[in-house]
Amino acid sequence: MKKIAAGVLDVAYEEIGPEDGSAVLLLHGFPYDVHAYDEVARQLAGKGLRCIVPSLRGYGLTRFLSAETPRSGEQAALGADLLALMDALSIESAILGGYDWGGRAACIVAALWPERVRGLVSCGTGYNIQNIAKAGLPVSPEEEARYWYQYYFHSERGRAGLTANRREFCRFIWRLWSPTWAFDDETFDRSAVAFDNRDFVDVVIHSYRHRFGGIAGDPAFAEIEARLAKQPDITVPTIVLQGADDGVDPPQAADRDVAHFSAHYQRRIIAGVGHNLPQEAPGAFAEAVLALP
Repeated sequence: MKKIAAGVLDVAYEEIGPEDGSAVLLLHGFPYDVHAYDEVARQLAGKGLRCIVPSLRGYGLTRFLSAETPRSGEQAALGADLLALMDALSIESAILGGYDWGGRAACIVAALWPERVRGLVSCGTGYNIQNIAKAGLPVSPEEEARYWYQYYFHSERGRAGLTANRREFCRFIWRLWSPTWAFDDETFDRSAVAFDNRDFVDVVIHSYRHRFGGIAGDPAFAEIEARLAKQPDITVPTIVLQGADDGVDPPQAADRDVAHFSAHYQRRIIAGVGHNLPQEAPGAFAEAVLALP
């Protein structure tokens, strides 16, 4: 993997495809890693695109440049990290693709800095910007039950559990969220190394506590969080992909996110696919990137 100083991080990233190709940044989620995009990046590189796949803060070989930087996992930090990486790599504009945490970072940059984004592929939750002000409002019992892990992380028992059993926990999440994906031990172990990052637990715990308003964010990102609190629309061409078998973000019959998109927009539901969409259905993800106008 390559590394580059970007913002507060020393970012580890994979790059495949011609250096002069149009840039595509592909962002993984929790609890996954860059290997989610191995086949997607190979397919896109074969079409002449320059694919960059970074490890998010707290994952893999990505490191904080300073011990003093808060190990925040808040949404504004993820968006700022992505923008800083684009700046460090001198990428003026790119297609962004992501799911889960990575989809959130992509949506944030697309919403707040649309001049840097040629198109967006967002998986799972299409409009993936958290409305923290309304995080305390209850949802249906069925939906609340799918968020058990988030409530678990609100407790010190949850922090201790993730610290002691991170691989077992993440493997369980993989099975629960992608019930029809028959991944093998080699596939999981290849990604699980990324969870050994010394900041993984701190970043994950902060992420899930902050999104419910239970813990303060990094003051360095307060201005971005204020902008996100206004729930800005996304004005770049977007394709939303949702796995029909997603165990945590199952697609709804009615598209509740469409009102947040004002440019070209499509929602595609992919049969037989769970939460880790780019790794489970790389062809569908790559085709969506190529289909952006």
